[in-house]
Amino acid sequence: VQLQASGGGLVQAGGSLRLSCVASRRTFSNNAMAWFRQTPGKEREFVVSISYNGGSTVYADSVKGRFTISRDNAKNTVYLQMNSLKPEDTAVYLCAAALRSYAGAGTDAYRHWGQGTQVTVSS
Repeated sequence: VQLQASGGGLVQAGGSLRLSCVASRRTFSNNAMAWFRQTPGKEREFVVSISYNGGSTVYADSVKGRFTISRDNAKNTVYLQMNSLKPEDTAVYLCAAALRSYAGAGTDAYRHWGQGTQVTVSS
């Protein structure tokens, strides 16, 4: 599975961005998906995951109420709507495909990773 993330950019604090991640494989609809983020010198941080059918989501406390994950299995695409962005949200955002239909925050649950898209939030 190849994952292509896009939608990052530079935005002011309080602004919004919508990230997209397109998967190359049709069986995308069987797998949970997630967004992680990473900044230089820090460990990869879980942001949010979504089950294979979109019926279950898990959010990191730091983004609850501000970020929303969704997916369109017909388009092999998962989205991350980010609102009320803060400077501490600045990172490379990576999408990941899990081995199973449901997955949480652990990176070992995910087999396939996209290349990431840079999100920069200015104060």
